[in-house]
Amino acid sequence: MRRRDLAVARSLDSARVRSEGRVQRFLDAGFELLASAESGKEFTVQEVVDRSGQSLRSFYQYFAGKHELLLALFDEAIRSTADRLEEHVSRATTPLDRLHCFVVEYYRMCLPATKGHASKNNPTPVMAEFCHQLLTAHQAEASRAFVPLVTLLEKILAESVGSGVVRPGLEYEDAAGAILSTIMFNAAYAPTISGTAGLRHGDQGADQMWQFVSAGILAGPRV
Repeated sequence: MRRRDLAVARSLDSARVRSEGRVQRFLDAGFELLASAESGKEFTVQEVVDRSGQSLRSFYQYFAGKHELLLALFDEAIRSTADRLEEHVSRATTPLDRLHCFVVEYYRMCLPATKGHASKNNPTPVMAEFCHQLLTAHQAEASRAFVPLVTLLEKILAESVGSGVVRPGLEYEDAAGAILSTIMFNAAYAPTISGTAGLRHGDQGADQMWQFVSAGILAGPRV
């Protein structure tokens, strides 16, 4: 590469790093506002701008509006969840252990965040509402956002089918969506529907979810 090209590339790299930093400040501000927002209450673009310490003009250089920022926050949350799950799963030593780990850890991550303890990996009321909106009204965007989670679970299921842990013939591509949606809905709504809200501990719920999922897909005796 010519020195001129190297100089241009270095300049572009520097600009990209600055842009990434600015975008991350907007995302961090968004997550902070989500952590304190209550159901039915939304933050404004101006609040994001003020908390980030940047300008409104800068915000619109990177995001077309609030919906696009929420999409970016949702993408970031899903990717962070997938990364954390992959880290947990990598410590397991067998296909069955990896599948079990994925189910129980994802269930815990889907439990609604308690006030003051919100994170990228536990849904706040506003983010949960946005997730529901995406799944019903913006399905293509939702599908793209969930790719990291679906890919990870499909890999674990494929390995489990190959090792004989999961019953033969399981269509793991379809099963991944069914398992993820079952865990998400159960963690968010089952205690309310069953009238046990506030009574079920996270570990107990995670164990019940594993029993439910494993009864449907495992080969041989249920674990």
